[in-house]
Amino acid sequence: MEIERGNNNEHKGSRYAVACAVVTSMISIIFGYDTGVMSGALIFIKEELGISDTQQEVLAGILNICALFGSLVAGRTADYIGRRYTITLASILFMVGSVLMGYGPNYAILMTGRCVAGIGVGFALLIAPVYAAEISSTKSRGFVTSLPELCIGIGILLGYIVNYLFGKLILRLGWRLMLGIAAVPSLALALGILAMPESPRWLVMQGHLGKAKKVLLQVSDTEEEAELRLKDIKSAAGIDENCTEEIVKLPQKDNGEAVWKELIFRPSYSVRWMLIAAVGIHFFEHATGIEAVMLYSHRIFKKAGVTSKDKLLLTTIGVGLTKVICLIIATFFIDKVGRRPLLLVSVGGMVCSLGVLGFSLTMVDTSHEELLWALILSIVATYIYVAFFNLGLGPITWVYSSEIFPLKLRAQGASIGVAVNRLTNAAISMSFISIYNAITIGGAFFMFAGISVIAWAFFYFFMPETKGVALEEMEMLFSKNKGNNVTTTEIDLRQIL
Repeated sequence: MEIERGNNNEHKGSRYAVACAVVTSMISIIFGYDTGVMSGALIFIKEELGISDTQQEVLAGILNICALFGSLVAGRTADYIGRRYTITLASILFMVGSVLMGYGPNYAILMTGRCVAGIGVGFALLIAPVYAAEISSTKSRGFVTSLPELCIGIGILLGYIVNYLFGKLILRLGWRLMLGIAAVPSLALALGILAMPESPRWLVMQGHLGKAKKVLLQVSDTEEEAELRLKDIKSAAGIDENCTEEIVKLPQKDNGEAVWKELIFRPSYSVRWMLIAAVGIHFFEHATGIEAVMLYSHRIFKKAGVTSKDKLLLTTIGVGLTKVICLIIATFFIDKVGRRPLLLVSVGGMVCSLGVLGFSLTMVDTSHEELLWALILSIVATYIYVAFFNLGLGPITWVYSSEIFPLKLRAQGASIGVAVNRLTNAAISMSFISIYNAITIGGAFFMFAGISVIAWAFFYFFMPETKGVALEEMEMLFSKNKGNNVTTTEIDLRQIL
């Protein structure tokens, strides 16, 4: 019996860290829900308010413009008030935005609510993976930091399901309930997150070594592991690793100016490559077209020949379900296979599926009669594209960018990546209708396929493997000869294939 009890407690700390990350990731469910539900709500908003295609593009994309500004502010906020209270602030912003959108008597109020929620999105996208990375151990970091992306997928699926259910209500009530109901979980999370421990790495940056040690004892499996992690964090923060004081007075902060100098103006060789990698992966996550599929899937399927509202909403539920299943698979493989092999296989699959989707939609567009095979091929290619995206590029974007920066640069370095992510997302979501009107919907997906080829080359040449590397050792990894990393990846890629 004693042996059994010992086995049960063997991973108690890491399980608690995962539980904290799960609770934190609930904010990503709310964001995902807001993205998914807007896809279907646009059908009903257009019908009641009579908004144009341009107004639909702006309504869909303005959230990401506001998220860009939110993410840039969030980095400083997370360093100033802590990771935990930043999550609370993001939840409150979501709640206010949801209430305004649910009220939505006209387009202006709807836009205001979308903007407020967008600022909350910027906070959420930065802080959830950063908190998860900082509270988890090296061996489980990939799994834990991929949870926010999985929760976004769950939220999108829930949004699609709610679209289908509430779409049966009267027009004035249905879409307002779709958008407004997110205020309830937002309030619950704002209160519930206060029960979570603060990030031990943030506590060390504030000089609270005693509090940091208590948290590390909670989230580590053994006392020896907690002590070792604390020593590494103290060393990374510029504190003597043998220091035993509870509170240490750190040098006066300079309002983040030194951080921006180290990141942008005078970065070291390793920090420069970290920034290039983070900005690149965030740019390509959306430049390869995922937002066009997730936000306008009903238009793609309608173009392919699915015409009734019920069937359109049911088909989009299939997209959400595919996304969640593949994200679950990715979370279990990301620490076993590694970031780069999954990323390269993922983007390779996206290139092929986007090419097939572009071809099938072009055939539908140019044919004067209904092509059943092209309709089926369009739907299958869309599902395969979503599957490959969420097996690699989707979750790894957030894992990679949250783990590579040094401790003092992490929050603001990650915020730059998130800002690029939101800007690219906004560019795609606010221009997709105009793009496919100009070059046809098939041409738009051929364009995304071409961008995906460039993305594959970027990931191959510029992104070293981070699996099993401690956060405090990332600078050393990015200072190594790039060729060694490529060789390692080639070996790992042969193993997965």
